[in-house]
Amino acid sequence: MPRYMIPAVPLHRVEDTIKRSRFIVTLGPVASPEEAHVFVDTIRNEFPDATHHCWAYLAGAAGDTAYVGMSDDGEPHGTAGRPMLNVLLHSGVGQVATVVTRYFGGIKLGTGGLVRAYAGMVQLGLENLELREKITPVSLEVVLDYSNITLFKRMLSEFEVAIVAEDYGADACFHISLPQENRQAFEEALQEMTSGLSLVSTLET
Repeated sequence: MPRYMIPAVPLHRVEDTIKRSRFIVTLGPVASPEEAHVFVDTIRNEFPDATHHCWAYLAGAAGDTAYVGMSDDGEPHGTAGRPMLNVLLHSGVGQVATVVTRYFGGIKLGTGGLVRAYAGMVQLGLENLELREKITPVSLEVVLDYSNITLFKRMLSEFEVAIVAEDYGADACFHISLPQENRQAFEEALQEMTSGLSLVSTLET
């Protein structure tokens, strides 16, 4: 799975007032639809007297629609959840949920105004959201001849390889970890460097 950005903090919140209505956007990391619903319920319980708690989540990789959800929570159909989800899908951020809490201020925004308000609040929340890179690691065991150790260690940084453990017996044995997307190129380079005499196997994580 390619790497992508995810929220680096458990909760990020921004508030704004639009035509007397108080809007509060809250974002956080979620790795599954179940976690997303827990996140939504947590925010709903924090502001029990709010008029609406509209929400959207993208629980998979950035832009992936396999694990998404949304709700207008009483706002006119299509004016809140869908615009919020669209912003998330085009943000480049994955595994993220957002809730926009609204306290109605007495002035109706109209359909277009609601779409702009809810989408705009998510965009506002994303602007200063602290992010980190999501990397899917793979653990491998590499067995090679002692004569190849120096060259082997020189190539590690190119493929973002970390040595977890090493053992020196009849051959040199290394337990390594690297990003999944680098695995094929690493193995090809290793086989070329050792003239096909190295052994690579996957370790259970």
